[in-house]
Amino acid sequence: MAVQLNHTIVSVRDKQESAEFFAEILGLDKPAPFGRFLTLQVDNDVSLDFADDLGPVHPQHYAFLVSESEFDVVFGRIRARGLSYWADPARHRPGEINTRDGGRGVYWEDPSGHYLEILTRPYGSGN
Repeated sequence: MAVQLNHTIVSVRDKQESAEFFAEILGLDKPAPFGRFLTLQVDNDVSLDFADDLGPVHPQHYAFLVSESEFDVVFGRIRARGLSYWADPARHRPGEINTRDGGRGVYWEDPSGHYLEILTRPYGSGN
């Protein structure tokens, strides 16, 4: 059996707000309740299970591989909302996208402070 990631728990301040934010920005179906979680399904059979965190949220990084056309749509949503974005995870290049490996990538934050990224080429895959 091949090992595959099935799901991960995303601890947030407000699971409804964050799950809906992810769904709207990434163009995913609405979150569905599952026990104490709100679950978002992504296209490679992995789910993000959002849970309210009673303590401080410790920011994590979530990166999503998208096509060139999907990048344009998602990036358009980021810009339409007036969200801050960066070309790099250290935020040294605000208002820019990167072109690593011959693709495009951009970073931004969700309402709980998690670091989100979309990229069109996996790191190490190209130029």
